[in-house]
Amino acid sequence: MFDESSRVLVLGTMPSPASRRAGFYYAHPQNRFWKVLAALFDEPEPKGTDARAQFALRHHIALWDVLASCTIEGASDASIANPVPNDLERIVRIASISTVFTTGRKAEELFKRYARKMIPEANFVPLPSTSGANARMSLDALISAYQPLLQAVSPGDSGIGEKKPADSISMQEGQSEEE
Repeated sequence: MFDESSRVLVLGTMPSPASRRAGFYYAHPQNRFWKVLAALFDEPEPKGTDARAQFALRHHIALWDVLASCTIEGASDASIANPVPNDLERIVRIASISTVFTTGRKAEELFKRYARKMIPEANFVPLPSTSGANARMSLDALISAYQPLLQAVSPGDSGIGEKKPADSISMQEGQSEEE
């Protein structure tokens, strides 16, 4: 999901079953992604697909996944096999992405291996996973770790240029996002 005003790109690996059912990113109730973003921007946590999409777009955040498809067991990144990367160039043709963030080690690894070459001009910042499976990190620690995202979309970010306008594009069947 992105539009022409997106400044940063947040990439997961693949959607969890809960996110696939919801048709939107980070939808599992134990995932803390939306809690972290709400805290960063000092806003209430967005609930539901429409509110979350509006929140991300309002803050110039594009959401997508490193992978378009793969073989995966449930939401286990460790089980990923046969990865096929998404065409990230599709986003940078429309939006001026200054920074790419990955959520979790597997997303970082896959981005570096398969997709970094698609957007070499953007800064890259790996972030920890907000999944409930990453229980070793408290919510406060995640909020602190995600500060670079807030800084990247703050006014005065000099990495923003102009791209041609387009309608916003959302996750479609066959697209993915990390739990």
